[in-house]
Amino acid sequence: MSKLTIKNGNGELTLKKSKSLVGLKTKEDKDQEFVDKHIFKNLGGFEVVTLNQGDNNLDDALDEVRGKDEVELGTHVYFTEGSERPLVPTGEIYITFEEGVDEGEQKIVLEEYALDLVERRDDNRIIAKVTANSPNPIKVANFLQAISLVKMAEPDLDTMLDEYAFTAPHDDLVDHQWHLENNGFVADVDYRLRKGADAKIVDAWRRLGGTGSSKVTIAVIDNGFDLTHPDLKGKVTKPFDLWNQSSSLLQGDSRFTHGTPCASVALAASNGQGMVGAAPQSRFMPISGTSFSARSTEQMFDYCIDKGADIISCSWGTTDANFRLNRIKEEAIARAARKGRKGKGAVILFAVGNDDLDFVNFYAAHPDVIAVAASTSQDSYASYSNRGREVSICAPSNGDWPILAARAWWDEGLNWESGNYKYWRDGRSRGKHYKHFGGTSSSTPLVAGICALILSANPDLTAKEVKDILQKTADKIGSPSEYRNGHSVKYGYGRVNAGRAVAEALRRKETVAPPKEVENTVSNGQGLFLFDVQKQTPSGYGVQIGAFYEYGNVLIQIEKLRRKFGEKTVVSINELNGKTVYKVVVGAYSSKSKAQQLQKRMKDAGQGGFLRNLKDLA
Repeated sequence: MSKLTIKNGNGELTLKKSKSLVGLKTKEDKDQEFVDKHIFKNLGGFEVVTLNQGDNNLDDALDEVRGKDEVELGTHVYFTEGSERPLVPTGEIYITFEEGVDEGEQKIVLEEYALDLVERRDDNRIIAKVTANSPNPIKVANFLQAISLVKMAEPDLDTMLDEYAFTAPHDDLVDHQWHLENNGFVADVDYRLRKGADAKIVDAWRRLGGTGSSKVTIAVIDNGFDLTHPDLKGKVTKPFDLWNQSSSLLQGDSRFTHGTPCASVALAASNGQGMVGAAPQSRFMPISGTSFSARSTEQMFDYCIDKGADIISCSWGTTDANFRLNRIKEEAIARAARKGRKGKGAVILFAVGNDDLDFVNFYAAHPDVIAVAASTSQDSYASYSNRGREVSICAPSNGDWPILAARAWWDEGLNWESGNYKYWRDGRSRGKHYKHFGGTSSSTPLVAGICALILSANPDLTAKEVKDILQKTADKIGSPSEYRNGHSVKYGYGRVNAGRAVAEALRRKETVAPPKEVENTVSNGQGLFLFDVQKQTPSGYGVQIGAFYEYGNVLIQIEKLRRKFGEKTVVSINELNGKTVYKVVVGAYSSKSKAQQLQKRMKDAGQGGFLRNLKDLA
């Protein structure tokens, strides 16, 4: 079987065609006589199927199906060497041209391979899409990579990601929810836990004088949300399904049930029945349809920014070395972490994964993410939880006694035993709407709920400050010898303590001295400011942190940047789409290397930015 090698992020992927699977886009949503089996509903916008091939080989069978009126598109499905994850090309290709290649030359390249321009990112970066007259996108990307005008050509691929739920049955209802407050036992079980081995949620509620604010929205990106569940149905706001591109979420597919328990641990309602989430007053933004695709990754995080999500909880990802994050995905997460919450940054959490590995889920390794590991009801390390220097925090989950969570109505449970063992570790039912749950899938939304309590206490905190509070207020569990400079590869900065975290958020709110910082509520530049304005020569290099329409935001950013980094700031004022736009750059160095040093210093301090040649802003 022929193999193709393509660029993927910072490395390469060697692909081979599947011997049996293809992807189809059809005009009618019903069974087709040429389809043998339906394998996966949506990968990269295609349904993955096997065909009734007859005597044809797969290539001929696919060509025959492509000619049918009801079929819009057909594609081969691929595998990487040593992996059983199907890969489907979405049809889009991310192309970076070499410096100095003008738009006319770029157009010639597109015409050569019958590509349509979908989107222009900047002078050198575009997204193109194959047409009916193009070779398949894998081949096109290979052809493009060999052209001297092209620096990088990366086909957008989609594959299934891991859901980090523990595979064994899981836990109990408020008196059974030991992770909220652990008194050393579970209500209906003769089993001893370690008193105090919990997330201190009840303590946080006491400090808040309530269970959080309804002004905080938690987005949960996952699959299988039961929006009719009694603990979720009254909380939903702005739902979105990536697979069908609508507000109507996929429900009823027994393969997808993971989102329901994840969401419940974070925000299940306090309604007098069943369980309660860590932040039961929070609103719930369900984003259905996890995807490896760069385009879908951008869409899911951009949707969260645009629709006002304060917190984004993700209990999925991959530790497969073939599927590290590329630049597009890294930028999508970074953009949400900086631009969300009107510039304060969306708080983004990822599970580290359940593979018992010495490195974490590649999504969780992103520097703007809170990477959540798992501890147990004994305040010990959950042996399945991945380890690494990127681990931010750990939170109670299973590994000893499991967590109670909501169950989707179509959840068939685990089929390895009969009866309630499908849903409950000990076979004792706690109601048809619930089940035992765990893994880093459970610890992650638990911390997301705690972040909602922190923002309920102090909504002016930035995403970086929320992460800082979580880490500084955590309880060191396990052996002291496992911590170096306060950090453990198992526990991060310790087991989360919601009570102390909320107390610190309240303290920072009370001790803020407004004269030292421009108020974030400024939107029109009103107030008294000291100016020192000089004309800047359009030469040299700096670090651009963003572009702003609101003049007040420019003042806010400049005041913070000068105080934090002690460097001069340059503002470029231009017109864009009929509006004045302000581009803020830190530093103005004659040497590019000095600007790069500043960029590293800013990154280490949690401030993003990219190198900018000042002549490009003139």
